[in-house]
Amino acid sequence: MAEASDTQGILRQNLLDAGCGLDTVQHCMNLAKKQKSVELLRLLASHRQKLLNTIHKNEKRIDCLDYLVYQIEKQANQL
Repeated sequence: MAEASDTQGILRQNLLDAGCGLDTVQHCMNLAKKQKSVELLRLLASHRQKLLNTIHKNEKRIDCLDYLVYQIEKQANQL
C-alpha cells in the first residue's frame, strides 16, 4: 500500500483498483507526471465508459436469466 505522501503510488494503486490494465496505468502515470490533466481525464472517462458498458451488458444478461426463471416457474405452476 502506498504512503499518504506518495501521490504517484496512490495514483497507481487507484488505477489498478479501478481495473485499468498495466498499459493504461503506465500511460496515466506518464500523463500525470507531465501534468496533462485534460488527456488524463479523457483516458479515465474512456475507461469509465468501458466499465459502464460491461455493467449494462451484464444487466441485460441478468434480465434474460430472470425472464427464463419466470417462464420456467410459470410453466411449473401450471402442471
